[in-house]
Amino acid sequence: MTSENNQNEKIEKFSQSRLDALVSLHKRFLDGRIGGRRAILKRVDISGLSLKGHDLRQIDFVDVQMQQMDLSDADFQSATLYACDLSFSNLNNASFVRADLRGSRIEGADLEGTDLENADLREGGIMVESGQGRATAVNFKGANLSGARLSGTLAQKTDFSDAIMSGANIEGADFRGAVLEGADLSGAEMKNTQLMGAKLTHAIFSDVDLSQIKDKAKGIDFSEAITDENIGKSLSDLDETLEKLFENHAIWLSSSGKGGRQLDISGYDLRELKSLKGERMTAVKAEKATFFGMNLYKVQFQSAHLANSDLRQCDMEECDLRGADLTGARLSHSVLRNANCSSLMFGTGSFKKFAPCILDKAILRYADLSGSDLKNVSFKNADLSHANLSNCDLTGADLSGAKLDKTNLDGANMTDTNTSKVAQGRAFSLASLKED
Repeated sequence: MTSENNQNEKIEKFSQSRLDALVSLHKRFLDGRIGGRRAILKRVDISGLSLKGHDLRQIDFVDVQMQQMDLSDADFQSATLYACDLSFSNLNNASFVRADLRGSRIEGADLEGTDLENADLREGGIMVESGQGRATAVNFKGANLSGARLSGTLAQKTDFSDAIMSGANIEGADFRGAVLEGADLSGAEMKNTQLMGAKLTHAIFSDVDLSQIKDKAKGIDFSEAITDENIGKSLSDLDETLEKLFENHAIWLSSSGKGGRQLDISGYDLRELKSLKGERMTAVKAEKATFFGMNLYKVQFQSAHLANSDLRQCDMEECDLRGADLTGARLSHSVLRNANCSSLMFGTGSFKKFAPCILDKAILRYADLSGSDLKNVSFKNADLSHANLSNCDLTGADLSGAKLDKTNLDGANMTDTNTSKVAQGRAFSLASLKED
């Protein structure tokens, strides 16, 4: 059989009852009871099923489809899950102590409180009958690893892009060559962690003691990461108090620019404020500003200049973003449910001008925009991978060149939407997308 035929071979799908029977026999095996048998599975599909709370120590799973499963509170200690796909599964409080997860895909999974101490997350792959293997790095893209234990973990070349790892214990872990682009490691314990060759662009290291890491490997580049030493301009450097600047901005708005002064906080780190909930920030200049993790609920950002700003993990529900410029902004994991991103109209009669909301080249991976008004929004070359756009109004929107890798567009109004050159990615399909 050729390698191509092997890869196209139909994968057997398990039922919950069949999986339960397998787990029951495995429990007997662990207890040393007659009739027990170790659970061994290779190249089958158990996606969508539940193994919640089960004792699965020492199981042997290879190339198993395990997507969207409930694996919370399960014990996978010393188990083999080689090259398995656990994407978007619930692994809360599960134990993977000393587990073999080489080559596995765990993208978008929820691992809050999960114990991965001394787990093996190195690159791995499956051998096909031709004798060739396909090596793949473990994929934790966008996963929630808040408070997880990864101390002593072997995670060379593992992809943690956009993962939430706040408060995680990574002491003594081997992250050499790992991809941590956009990962949130706020408050993580990282004593003796090896990071040589790791990609740290846009990673968050606030409240992290990096002294020992830097002493061990002076070649590590934190210049494009957010650390306590590298956070942009401080609000204390403003020439007036922020309250006074807001007052002047309000006067500037009400007088159509004849009085007061436009608020310009471009390049500033605003995280210490924690919240700007409900503030009127119409036409504010905030390019390359850092809002990471802030409460921006119902903020009025009409015509705001937010290009290249960091708005990741922000609560922006019901924000007014009409006519705002968010070119190149980073909004991964942010909540923008029911936001108003439609065009803003200026002038009257024959002098009417419509200014659309611009999100060209913006990063919206794993963002939730469900129910939002996205009429005429420009998403040219934006990354909407795994974003939730369900029930959005995308009438007249421009998605040309956008990346729609597993983007949720269920119930979205796609009338006159421009989808030319869309990078659909894997497993993406939408019948209402027009043919170009």
